[in-house]
Amino acid sequence: MNWITNYVRPHINSLFSRREVPENLWTKCPECGTMLFHRELADNLNVCTNCDHHMAITPRERFTAMFDGGAFLEVKVPEPVADPLHFRDQKKYPDRMKAAQRKTGEKEAMLVAEGEMGRTPVIAVGQDFSFMGGSMGMYVGNAIIAAAERAVETRKPLVLFSAAGGARMQEGILSLMQMPRTTVAVEMLKEAGIPYIVVLTHPTTGGVTASYAMLGDIHIAEPNALICFAGPRVIEQTIREKLPEGFQRAEYLLEHGMLDRVTHRSKMRDELVSILRMLGGMPAPTRADLPPPTVEAPAIPQDLIKAD
Repeated sequence: MNWITNYVRPHINSLFSRREVPENLWTKCPECGTMLFHRELADNLNVCTNCDHHMAITPRERFTAMFDGGAFLEVKVPEPVADPLHFRDQKKYPDRMKAAQRKTGEKEAMLVAEGEMGRTPVIAVGQDFSFMGGSMGMYVGNAIIAAAERAVETRKPLVLFSAAGGARMQEGILSLMQMPRTTVAVEMLKEAGIPYIVVLTHPTTGGVTASYAMLGDIHIAEPNALICFAGPRVIEQTIREKLPEGFQRAEYLLEHGMLDRVTHRSKMRDELVSILRMLGGMPAPTRADLPPPTVEAPAIPQDLIKAD
């Protein structure tokens, strides 16, 4: 035994053993089980690189990817009453709200933004399923109304990305009242001639599907998104029959005429830009910021002209 074995090697080993590996470096795909490196997954907009499964993405991440240069302005949403029913189950409603805010870093389940996509001005609304299941409460109703009013005021089209488990039970009937309120907001857009496009993401269910999520001029869905009022398990238990394969998934609804398109997340921005510019009577989108180069005919050498 020498000093290298007794001192140097243990010291080197201890230095390497102190390195801590963060726990969030890898994400397991819920569909195929592939372990995905977090940076690679983020660069691919939270879509599995192995099986193409579309995982959840927050509105802020989505808007950063879709708006030009990742830049957008948040539209202010009026604050509703914090706890109108003084609801309590296992926790008080305000405690649940604080926990959701800590988890997501967002104020509520919906984000309203204003900016440009492919040089096309747009108002965008995104629902965050990670915030209490994207449940539709009074704030969500206020957000859609604020977005519709801003769209009418600025004459900009409105694009809404839905993701919700339905109404928010902690707000009871006040939550259900957001269905007619948001329906009136959509009607404001129609009366003003403002395009309203809905992108349905996984999952879009309950009262959201029964109101603003299915009232768009054009309905686009992400692949394999669950879109329904009552879920397939509830329907199977009610009618006591086996449902068709892929029932209530985006591709099934497209086949049966409830959707206009099913579009991959990586192609969604280009699809929206093309549709918005078409509806707005604008020229087709260009793929670069600089104008195309002007190609001039080559000059004919003087000696050739004289030879002729």
